[in-house]
Amino acid sequence: MARRAPFARWLNDTNDVTQTFLAAGAIPDLVNLAGGLPDPSTWPVAELADFAGRAVSNHTQDSLGYSPIDGLNALRDRIAAMYSKGALHLTRDNVLITTAGMQGLELVGKVLLNPGEVIAAQSPAYLGAIDAWKPREPQYRAMALEDPACDPRTAMAGAQFAYTVPNFSNPSGRLVPLDQRHALLAAARDTGCWLVEDDPYGHLYYDGTPLHHMLDLSATGADVYDGPVIYLGTFSKQLAPGLRVGWVIAAPEVITAMTTAKQGSDMFTSGLTQHVALAALEQDLPNRLLPEVLNLYRSRRDALCTAMAADLSELFTWEVPTGGMFVWAVAHDPALNTDRLMKTGLDHGVCVSPSSVFDPLGRDRRAIRINFTLNPPEVLAEGIRRLAVATRAELTRAA
Repeated sequence: MARRAPFARWLNDTNDVTQTFLAAGAIPDLVNLAGGLPDPSTWPVAELADFAGRAVSNHTQDSLGYSPIDGLNALRDRIAAMYSKGALHLTRDNVLITTAGMQGLELVGKVLLNPGEVIAAQSPAYLGAIDAWKPREPQYRAMALEDPACDPRTAMAGAQFAYTVPNFSNPSGRLVPLDQRHALLAAARDTGCWLVEDDPYGHLYYDGTPLHHMLDLSATGADVYDGPVIYLGTFSKQLAPGLRVGWVIAAPEVITAMTTAKQGSDMFTSGLTQHVALAALEQDLPNRLLPEVLNLYRSRRDALCTAMAADLSELFTWEVPTGGMFVWAVAHDPALNTDRLMKTGLDHGVCVSPSSVFDPLGRDRRAIRINFTLNPPEVLAEGIRRLAVATRAELTRAA
C-alpha cells in the first residue's frame, strides 16, 4: 500500500495549552486560572433566549437560512454607527461581521500574509493569534512596548502588519498609553504597514478613563474611513462567547478582501446569532450590563492580587492591571520553567498558562498568565495557595 500524504508541516509546531484549559472544567476540584473565560453568571440568559426566539419567529429566513457573507446589513450599520464619532466616519462598507474575533484574526492572515512574511507583534502576544497564523509560517519581530528602547518603525518596516492588543493585552494585561498609540500610528503611516488593533477587553476598565482607540486616532475626517487600522471587536466578553459574533472595522478595500476570504472559510456567520446580537444592541444590553460586570471583575482582580501578595511575592513579580482579565507574573528565579510548572500545577489541582505559548519563538519560559474573571475570591485564593505549593515543588525539582 502506498504511503499516505503527510499532514501540513505547521501541525508539527502547535501547542495543547488552549485545549488543556478549556478542558480543565471537567477535572474534579481543579482551580482553572488559565483561560480567558468570563463568569457565566454575567451572561444575560433570559434576554438572549427571548431575542433568539423572536429572531426565529420574525426573521425566519435571515436566521435559519443562508446569510450575506459580509453580514446582515442592519448589524453592520449598527456597528458603523456605534463607532462613528468625531472625525471617524464609518459606513457598512467599513464593517465585516465575523464568526467571533478569532475569525477576524484568521482572515487578517489570509488576506495579508504570504508564507514566510513578517509580522511585527506586541510581545508577549495572544496565543490564539499565533495559532491562527501558524499555517502561513510567518516570521515575527517582537515589539516590547513597555521597553523605552522599542522602536515601532524599525519593527514595522517591511512587515505585512503589526499586531497589538492595546487595551489590557492578552496575556500581559498591559494598557498601552496614549503616546505609544500615537507612535504606533505614526510608524504605520511611515512604513505602509497595516496596524491590527485587537480589542476584546476594551470595555473592561476598572480604574481610570478609557483611552481612545487607535481606530479613532487614525481618523482624518474622510467621508468613509480609509486609514491603516484594522480593528477587531467581539461580543464574547460583552454578552456570551457562545454567540460567536465579532466584527472587523477597516478601510473598504480590506473589508472586500476579507469578505472574499471569508467565503472560503465559513461562507457566513450564523444569521440567528447576528439577529440576537442586533437585538442586544438595539436594547442597549451591553451597556446596561457593564456596571455590574465591572464591579464583579474589579473585586475579583483585587482578591487575586491580595492572594498573590500573601503567597507568591517571594516567587513572582507582577503589576496590578487597571482592566482586562489577566495578571502576568514573572518568576524571580530564572531556573523556573513554567512549561513544567503547568504540569506540576495540574498535579496540585491548579491550572495556569505558561509564557512559552505567548512567545512566537517559544523561548520565554519564565512567566505565567493568571485569569481572575472566572472564579470567586475564595476559589482564587485557594488556586494561588496551590500554585505557590506547586511552584516551590518545581523549584526544588529543578535545583
